[in-house]
Amino acid sequence: MNANPIKPPKSLLRLVGRAIVDFGMIRDGDRILLGVSGGKDSLSLLHLLHHLQSYAPVRFELAVLTVDPEVPGFDPQPLKDYYDALGVPWHYEQQPIMEQAKHHMDGDSFCAYCSRMKRGIMYRLCREQGYGVLALGQHLDDLAESLLLSLFHGGQLRTMKAHYLNDAGDVRIIRPLAYCRERQTGDFARAAGLPVVPDSCPACFSAPSRREHMKALLAREEAEHPHLFTNILHAIRPLLTEGIAVNPTGAQD
Repeated sequence: MNANPIKPPKSLLRLVGRAIVDFGMIRDGDRILLGVSGGKDSLSLLHLLHHLQSYAPVRFELAVLTVDPEVPGFDPQPLKDYYDALGVPWHYEQQPIMEQAKHHMDGDSFCAYCSRMKRGIMYRLCREQGYGVLALGQHLDDLAESLLLSLFHGGQLRTMKAHYLNDAGDVRIIRPLAYCRERQTGDFARAAGLPVVPDSCPACFSAPSRREHMKALLAREEAEHPHLFTNILHAIRPLLTEGIAVNPTGAQD
């Protein structure tokens, strides 16, 4: 299996590098665990961080974790083979999340329940294996959609944070793709031939989600206003950190 795809484009490397610096995401000696679902975003981030390891001014370790929720059709074997070929340490956790949701989910969407359960597994593994940093693959489109969801349905001015501490204070969570667009990771994944695992969760196809509605709304607005996401990023910058010292002068091109 080819584990040496084309070098990530300079546009992505520049945006990821700037986010890392602006928000103080990676520090010398960090041991980083990257959550890889098998989607285009997390696999793209794997290669971006793997490439940055070779020349970053700080030294850091990188490993990956794939959580198998045991839903029909999800086959992580190509990911395991790919990690081995790439030479990246990997962890694999199985948990019947969909089956558990039938008995334990109360007043929540399955997607929210699944996300919460996966996050708990990631935190546990970080503690067990000594990883102080958990890297996640959400990008600027995700942040913008979360902002609108929070405004429209929660009555709050909130979005996903670029860098923050978990409630227990023992794991830092970083999102190095915070400045990147979804189309950029998609283009890279296709050009590099990354082994993207199709989304096989039946819950994701049961009905149009609120997030999909926000994605469509943003696409319509961006067609009329090309600088929409640049403006959104400027507006949400104060929301992207919580209790973490960052470089306040950083800005996106």
